[in-house]
Amino acid sequence: MRLYAVVAAGGFRRYATYRVATAAGVFTNTVFGFIVAYTYIALWDERPQLGGYDLSQALTYVWLGQALLMTCAMMGGGFEDELIERIRTGDIAIDLYRPADLQLWWLAGDLGRAAFHLLGRGIVPMVLGSLAFDLVMPASPLTWLAFLLAVTLGVIVSFAVRFLVALSAFWLMDGAGVMQICWLATLFFSGMLLPLNLFPGLLGEVARALPWSSLLQVPADVFLGRHTGWNLLGAYAFQAGWALALLAAGRLLQSVATRRVVVQGG
Repeated sequence: MRLYAVVAAGGFRRYATYRVATAAGVFTNTVFGFIVAYTYIALWDERPQLGGYDLSQALTYVWLGQALLMTCAMMGGGFEDELIERIRTGDIAIDLYRPADLQLWWLAGDLGRAAFHLLGRGIVPMVLGSLAFDLVMPASPLTWLAFLLAVTLGVIVSFAVRFLVALSAFWLMDGAGVMQICWLATLFFSGMLLPLNLFPGLLGEVARALPWSSLLQVPADVFLGRHTGWNLLGAYAFQAGWALALLAAGRLLQSVATRRVVVQGG
């Protein structure tokens, strides 16, 4: 496990070196935060308590979305492009023969990346948003800890989805198209465009049951205090269940791909 801790720390340091890109990202997240916030204000003026949120909760949701956009890699920007390129060029064969688990290696690096983006691109927009709007901030440290756990599980679910998509390059040779479809699905079904509580009928039930809701909708509701007690445990179980299922699917697909590489190499 020490190896993967080192890989995670390396992932954090790797993204910390791009200071200009981080500053530009903070600026972009802040600008879009203000644009979406004023859109929500207009919408909630017409429909108060829409989706069960008051205006302060809705605005808090907006800024949480900006904080978690890169943390959960909802628009990419993680390991997936590099992994797809290594598969396309055949360099993945070297990775598979290394004395380290391929999935855990990339997961550790992605956790380091997510930690940096949460600190580097999440805190400043959230602070600026709280200065401009009346946001809901948890008073209890336990709520903050519960939120961080929900975010961690959301990052793992996000990784597991992107790992599966990246492994598709073993058969497609170029996973760019599949990755773009994945990004669109992530933005829509995570609640980044609108809270999933606003989706009507069957669409809302399906959207909340899909793994992408673990990336934003669930952590945001934990932050807003909508998941407490047994309901909070149920939210964690939902996220953990999807994480385990998707990681297991990724490990199975990795095993199939490894056998294919061995056969072709032989």
